[in-house]
Amino acid sequence: MITVVDYGMGNLRSVAKALEKVGLDVKVSSDPGDVLNSKAIVVPGVGAFGDAMHNLDRLGLLDPVIRSIESGKPYLGICLGLQILFEYGYEFGEHKGLGVLKGKVIRFENREGFKVPHMGWNQVWIKQKEGLFSDIKDGEYYYFVHSFYAVPSEESDIASTTDYITEFCSAVQKGNVWAVQFHPEKSQKAGLKLLENFKSFVEKES
Repeated sequence: MITVVDYGMGNLRSVAKALEKVGLDVKVSSDPGDVLNSKAIVVPGVGAFGDAMHNLDRLGLLDPVIRSIESGKPYLGICLGLQILFEYGYEFGEHKGLGVLKGKVIRFENREGFKVPHMGWNQVWIKQKEGLFSDIKDGEYYYFVHSFYAVPSEESDIASTTDYITEFCSAVQKGNVWAVQFHPEKSQKAGLKLLENFKSFVEKES
């Protein structure tokens, strides 16, 4: 069983359904015990960085998520689940993140001709071809909805980039930690292929 961590940041059912579609046994849960006892954890979410960290702490999920990552358990972050991996987020002030990856999360600059949030289909340029993006073509389209993006301190953590206002990190991969800024559950065939890659990773690590 893998656990989709429910910390009150968005409707997680569409993520769970997509994971089930690729053959994973999924439980949506806010129980810290489920997080600790599952084979892998998936942390989706939409909303503000600070609210996410507050909710994880309030629900007693902060320590189980960190312990799961530190134990080598496969982790898949989606959207906000990518952003909170970093040290700091700057949405409505400065907020401390999980600190699993070095770097920060900042807002897109306002630029004429561009709307914020970045919303819709955009291309993903692959930097790490094994793992998350195995057998996925460079330049594939995925669905995005976000106003903030991660700036990793370590270039080696970047799994893909995307161009919108600036070239930004659209996925990270470091050991057992995989995360994407886009929404694979809304990205049709390409999204399901990425989730199949995560399933293969979970099965290999089990």
